[in-house]
Amino acid sequence: MRKVAIIGAGPAGVMCAIQAVNDDVQVVLFDKNPKLGKKLLATGNGRCNYWNSNQSLEHYHSSNSELLSNIITLEVQEEVLKFFDKLGIVPHIRDGYYYPYSNQASSVRDLLESYAKKVGVHFSFDTTVVDIFKEDEKFVVVMKDGCEYFDDIVIATGSKASPKTGSTGDGYLFAEKFGHNIIPIYPALVQVITEGNFLKDWAGVRSFCSVSLFQDGKFIKREFGEIQLTDYGVSGICVFNLSRYISKGIHENKKCQLLLNFLPFLDGKNKEEIDSWFSLRGQVLGDSSLIEFLEGVLPYKLLLVILKRCGLSFKGTWNQLTDDEKNILINMILKFSLSATGTKDFSFSQVCSGGVPLSEVNSVLESKKVSHLYFVGEVLDVDGDCGGYNLGFSFMSGIIVGKALRGEEK
Repeated sequence: MRKVAIIGAGPAGVMCAIQAVNDDVQVVLFDKNPKLGKKLLATGNGRCNYWNSNQSLEHYHSSNSELLSNIITLEVQEEVLKFFDKLGIVPHIRDGYYYPYSNQASSVRDLLESYAKKVGVHFSFDTTVVDIFKEDEKFVVVMKDGCEYFDDIVIATGSKASPKTGSTGDGYLFAEKFGHNIIPIYPALVQVITEGNFLKDWAGVRSFCSVSLFQDGKFIKREFGEIQLTDYGVSGICVFNLSRYISKGIHENKKCQLLLNFLPFLDGKNKEEIDSWFSLRGQVLGDSSLIEFLEGVLPYKLLLVILKRCGLSFKGTWNQLTDDEKNILINMILKFSLSATGTKDFSFSQVCSGGVPLSEVNSVLESKKVSHLYFVGEVLDVDGDCGGYNLGFSFMSGIIVGKALRGEEK
C-alpha cells in the first residue's frame, strides 16, 4: 500500500485526500489547526462562495497563464460540481456565485470532514510539519514529536494570506528546499492604500463605479462594482480584483494611478453624449444648488469632496458655472484620480499572487524536479478574482492530484 502525506487540510488538501484514498492508497492529512478548513470558514463572509458558473480563464492569473488551460478544463469543472452534489450540498446561485443553500461555510467544512473520514482519510490535527526531506525513495515528514515515511507528498499549505488561519508560507520553503523557484509573493484581493488629505471626509461612503488602473501611464485593467471609500484609500470587490497588480507594481517602483468613474453608465460615451446628459439634467435642476443638482446620483459626503477638490461653492448652481468649471466638475466625477501607494498586508489579503511556477509542474501538478512531489491550491502561482475562483481552483487542483495519486491520470 502506498502512503501519501498531504500537508495542509484546507479545501485543496481535503479534496485531494478524498480523491486519492482507496484500498491501495493510505492518506494522512496533516494540519497545524485543531480542525480542517479554518480559512474556509471565513470565505464569502462566512457563507462560503465555493464556485462560479463563469469559469473563463480570464478570471485566473499566473505568470504562466498559457498553462492554465491544462488545469482548468471542462472535465475537471464538471467533476467539482458532481462532487458537491454527492456531498449533498444544494447550491444557492446568485449571478453565477455558488453558495451552500444553508448560507453557512460551516456546512461545507463539516460535510467535507465527515465525507473524508467516511472514505478512510486519516487526520493528524494540531501537528506542525517542521521539515520534509527525501531518504532513498521515501519522503520523511518531520514533526515536533517524531517523523513518518511516505511514498508521495502533496504540499497544500496555502499561501501567506490570512496567517491567523495558519497560512504562513511554509509550503514555499518546502518547495525551495526541493529545488523549486518561487514567483515573488504579494498580497492579492486586498484593500488599496492611496494618497489624499480628503480621505477622512469620505470614509464610510459606498458608491457604484468603474475603476481603471494605470501603471506608469499605461492602462492595465478596468473593473466595475461597488467601491468602499475609506480613511486609508479604497476597498470593495472591484478594487480587490485590481490589487494584485498594484501590490506587484508598487514593489517594482511603478506609479499606480486609479481613475474612478462615479457615473459608470456614462463609460464609453463620447464627450458630446456626456455633455448632453449633464445639459438635460441642467434643464430640470440647473438653478438648484450643486448639491441638489448631483445628490440624486452621488452620495452626499462624496459630493462634498468632489466640489471641494474642484474649488466650487456648495451653494452655486449648474447654470452659474462657466464652461471650464463644468468641464472640471464633469472630469472630477468621471475621472477622479487617486495615487495608490500600496495595499494592506498579508493579514488582510484573501489570497496571494505568486508561488510555485506552473512551468515547474506537469499536467497533474507533480514536480518536474522531484518525482512523487505534488502541489495543490494557493501554494501554486495561480490566483483568481473574487467570486469563488480561488476556492474553485483549490477544488480543481485537489481533484487532479488526487486522481493521479490513485493511478487514474499518471
